[in-house]
Amino acid sequence: MSLVLQGLGVAYGGRPVVREVDIDALPAGCIVALLGANGAGKSSTLRALAGLNPMSGRALLDGEDLARLTPAARARRVAYMPQSLPQATSLTVYESVLSAVRTACPQLAAAVVQQRIEDVLGDLGLRGLAMRTMESLSGGQRQMAGLAQLLVREPRLLLLDEPTSALDLRWQLCLMASLRRHVEQRQVLCLMAVHDLNLAARFCGEMLVMGQGRLIARGVPAEVLTPALLQQAYGIEARVESCSLGTPLVVAERALQPD
Repeated sequence: MSLVLQGLGVAYGGRPVVREVDIDALPAGCIVALLGANGAGKSSTLRALAGLNPMSGRALLDGEDLARLTPAARARRVAYMPQSLPQATSLTVYESVLSAVRTACPQLAAAVVQQRIEDVLGDLGLRGLAMRTMESLSGGQRQMAGLAQLLVREPRLLLLDEPTSALDLRWQLCLMASLRRHVEQRQVLCLMAVHDLNLAARFCGEMLVMGQGRLIARGVPAEVLTPALLQQAYGIEARVESCSLGTPLVVAERALQPD
């Protein structure tokens, strides 16, 4: 399974925000970090792939043009999690996850649905919250419940927009470890916008870096994270060191003045 982008573009009111992005064969089985400063085009790219923004160019998933799929077929293959938290409703976590899988996959037998829910809540460490209402949860807990609503559907492509933004350090590690296991075991692809470069370097197999709506770098973390790239993409002076496990570690020194 792979995702290929051919001249992907997004414009709002005639103003381009994503410009002619070409990406060859993002492979299944890994988390791909989508990096870049605020306004670089990360969220617009994810929303376009999810079918929520008009787009130019083509996005091919397993060779299929996403724009040609029916909404129901697209929902079975692609799942999107926005920056905003799931609604604080009176539904329990279990009910919200059940509703998600039933809506996207109505053909599944009841036993299959129950097993999926059990597996996802267990993997994300949410079994203890299953009977809690969404409105009674903290922001971070609701964010984890929102991820459970996506994973239970078992889509081929996961699109996550800053999924760790509301989480403390422990839950960040839990989410990223669970997400990596999920994509590796099911050989699906996850494209995730993220600001924490060190978290991305630890858990993501590949990085895409955007700047002013264009793709400016692609590769594994050790290749992509360089002082020159960080200056270009973020306008910062930074050092890139290596931890004891060999993972790149970004140390931001100072913000540079714009030209």
